[in-house]
Amino acid sequence: MTAEPVGDFSWSPDPWKQKLAGYTVEDLFDLPDDAPRVELTDGVLTVVPSPSFGHQRINVRLVSWLEQHLPEGFESIMAVGVLVDVDTTREPDAMIVHSPAALDHHFCKAEQVLVVVEIVSPGTRRRDRFEKPALYASAGIPHYWRIEQNPVHIYAYDLIDGRYELAADSADELVLTEPLDIRLPIRDIAP
Repeated sequence: MTAEPVGDFSWSPDPWKQKLAGYTVEDLFDLPDDAPRVELTDGVLTVVPSPSFGHQRINVRLVSWLEQHLPEGFESIMAVGVLVDVDTTREPDAMIVHSPAALDHHFCKAEQVLVVVEIVSPGTRRRDRFEKPALYASAGIPHYWRIEQNPVHIYAYDLIDGRYELAADSADELVLTEPLDIRLPIRDIAP
């Protein structure tokens, strides 16, 4: 048995649109299905690297735990982008969204998002601690959770007057009454 030729799978951003910072959210809707995960920042596409094994284990366990414990009317999702504005998107690790989420082209609108979650890896510390929270706050996403690894520690922030303020943090059990009543044992999501 011989393998069929599979063609060229070397999609990459258009160099002229990249140079001109000319990409918009509409362009993302036209990407091929096999294109890598990308974020759009002020019209420039950036490939999002795959998360590490430990990072993925935390994320899968978190989304699974949330699915089991969220009240009706909410869903937890992962590997879905959020539209920040016409030329900026982000690919958070997980989100809690209002149901039913209208997920066209694997993006949701910021107003559909209740909580956005980022799991910090060595290569994403600056972005997850400073850049992404500022973007999510500017989009009006009401809650931001940052999860640090080794050991796992969750920081939960509420959007107050246009910026995130720490509401709770724990390495043992995250207890929140806003936006939802949550008692998340950290051991349930730790790798």
